[in-house]
Amino acid sequence: MKRALLALACAFVLAAPARADTPWTLVKTYPHDPGAFTEGLFYLDGALYESTGLEGRSDIRKVALKSGKILERRVLDSRYFGEGIVNWKDRIVSLTWRHRQGFVWSLSGFRPLSDFRYEGEGWALTQDGRHIIMSDGTAQLRFLDPDTLAEQRRITVTWNGRPVERLNELEYVRGEVWANIWYDTKIARIDPATGAVIDWIDVAPLRKAAGVTDSEAVANGIAYDAASDRVFITGKFWPKLFEIRVKR
Repeated sequence: MKRALLALACAFVLAAPARADTPWTLVKTYPHDPGAFTEGLFYLDGALYESTGLEGRSDIRKVALKSGKILERRVLDSRYFGEGIVNWKDRIVSLTWRHRQGFVWSLSGFRPLSDFRYEGEGWALTQDGRHIIMSDGTAQLRFLDPDTLAEQRRITVTWNGRPVERLNELEYVRGEVWANIWYDTKIARIDPATGAVIDWIDVAPLRKAAGVTDSEAVANGIAYDAASDRVFITGKFWPKLFEIRVKR
C-alpha cells in the first residue's frame, strides 16, 4: 500500500513559499470516523460523500455532516484499494489505486452502473462543471470528459517553476483546484489553466487539533460547499472534520 512509499515521499521537499500561506480561521468541528482511511471527499445537498482506502476495507459512503453518521455505504471488492470520488449529474465516479480500474455508481443508493479503465495510478477526483479532474500521484492533473471518462488533456502543476509531486485529494474551489500533498500539511491552490500554484494553505494546526500521531494519519480530504462558501478539511484516521473559512 502507499505506506511503503514513505521514504520516497519524504525525500521530496517543497521549496519554501515566497510569501505567507493563505490565512484561514476555524469555524466548527464535527465528528469523523477515526477508522476511515480517507481518500476522497465532497459535499452535496447537505451531506458529505467520502471514499476510503486499504485493501479489504475500502468503501464509498454518504455521511451526515453534523453527526458523522454513515447514511449509505457501498463496500468495494476486497481486492481493490479505493481512492478518490466525484459526483457528476446523478452519478458518482470512483477510482482504485493500482488496478487501473474505475467505477460509476448511482448517486442515490450507490448502485453499480459501469466501469472504466485508465493508465497509471488513480489517486483523486474533482470536477469544475465541464471536466472531471484526476490526480495520479505525480505532478500532473488529467482532465477527463465527464460522460465518456476519456482523457482530454493534462497540465503539470508547478511552484516557482518546479513540479509539485504527490498531488493527492482534490477539490474545485472558487475557480481553483485545491490539492492535498501526500505526507505534507500544505494544500496547493492551483490555477487550472496553467498548473501554477497560486499559494498554499497550511493545515498543520488542524492535524494537531485532530490529536493524531500515526504517520499515516495525514491530511487528506477537502470538500467545498459553494452555496455557503464553506470549506471542510479532514484526514486519514482523523476523528474530527473541520470547517474553516479561507480568506479570499
